[in-house]
Amino acid sequence: MRELFGVLRSLVVYWRPGRQKALRRLYAPFVSRGAVVFDVGAHLGDRTAAFSRLGAAVIALEPQPRVARWLRRLVGRRPGVRILEEAVGPRRGQARLAVSRLTPTVSTVSRAWREDMIQRNPGFRGVRWDDEVEVPMTTLDDLIERFGMPCFCKLDIEGYEADALEGLSRPIQSLSFEFVSGGLGVADGCVSRLEALAPYEYNAVAGEGRTFLFPSWVSGTDLRAWLARGADHLPFGDLFARRSGVTT
Repeated sequence: MRELFGVLRSLVVYWRPGRQKALRRLYAPFVSRGAVVFDVGAHLGDRTAAFSRLGAAVIALEPQPRVARWLRRLVGRRPGVRILEEAVGPRRGQARLAVSRLTPTVSTVSRAWREDMIQRNPGFRGVRWDDEVEVPMTTLDDLIERFGMPCFCKLDIEGYEADALEGLSRPIQSLSFEFVSGGLGVADGCVSRLEALAPYEYNAVAGEGRTFLFPSWVSGTDLRAWLARGADHLPFGDLFARRSGVTT
C-alpha cells in the first residue's frame, strides 16, 4: 500500500495537466529531432515523454523494479523509447539501491547522500529507506558505446550524479543534473567533472520550474561560487550545462 501511495503521489506531481507542454518548451533548445537522449533516473517518464515528443530516441533508465513497471505502462510504447532497468555509475557491475516505498523519487545508491540529507535537509527528516535491492549498474561511456552519443543527458539519481559522471570520458553536448539543499557538494562535483572534460557554461532552474534563473549563462567558476553561497537557499532544482559557444 505504501508503494502504491508513493507512485500515485508521483503521478499527481509529474503527470498533471499542462506539464508536458512546459517540459517541451524547456528542453526543445537542447533536443534535436532524430538524436539520442539519455534520461537517467526516468522515474515515471514525464521527461521521457517530452523528449520523445520532441522527436528524440530516448534511452530511459530506471533501476527500481516496481517503478520501472509503471514507466513501461506510461511511456514504454512511445516511438523511439527504450527502457533499461539499470543504475548508472562510475563502473559496470552491481549496486545496492536503497528504496523508499513511500517516496520512491528519493531512492538512491548513495549511502553518503542519504546520511547528509537526513542531517542537513529538514525536508528529509521523515523519509525512510525501507527496502534494498541489488540492481545492475552501467556507465555513461557504456551507454554511448551501445546507443550513440546523446545530444542531451538528464541525470536525476539522488546524490549519485557526480559518481555517474566519473563513468564519462568524453564530453556530451548538453546535460542537466539535480541540486538539493544539504547536498550541494554533489552538484559542485558534477561541475568539476564536466570542466575536466571540456569548457561548459551553466544555468539553473528552481524546483520544478520551467524558466532559467540567470539572465545569461555563467562559467563553471561562477556557478561553483553560487553553489558555495548556498544556491540562493533554494530547496532543490536542476542545473543545465552546455558546451561553451553553443547558443539556445
